[in-house]
Amino acid sequence: MGDRAAVEQLMGRPLPQDRPSDALPAGSRVVVVRDPDWDGPWRNEFLGTIDDMGAPEPVEHPHARAGELAYWVTFDESQYDGNGEGPYRKALIWDRYLRPGP
Repeated sequence: MGDRAAVEQLMGRPLPQDRPSDALPAGSRVVVVRDPDWDGPWRNEFLGTIDDMGAPEPVEHPHARAGELAYWVTFDESQYDGNGEGPYRKALIWDRYLRPGP
């Protein structure tokens, strides 16, 4: 089973495929950054690539910013989150934790 099928099975719904017009395109290089106000969500800052597994989705959380999107990002190297869990090779990451990469 591929990543997409596995994630859709876990989420109980298909991943969206229609990309918002202002979204970062798949293949964009990014740096995943730490939040300056708390110890997370990732242990380190690292490089990754916006994945085309699913289109960016609006973040539905009380702390989300208006219009905030979450992107699937494939990591250059597996990473541990701020709680020490992992290693992860891909994750759905809020855009506030993404910066343009090299």
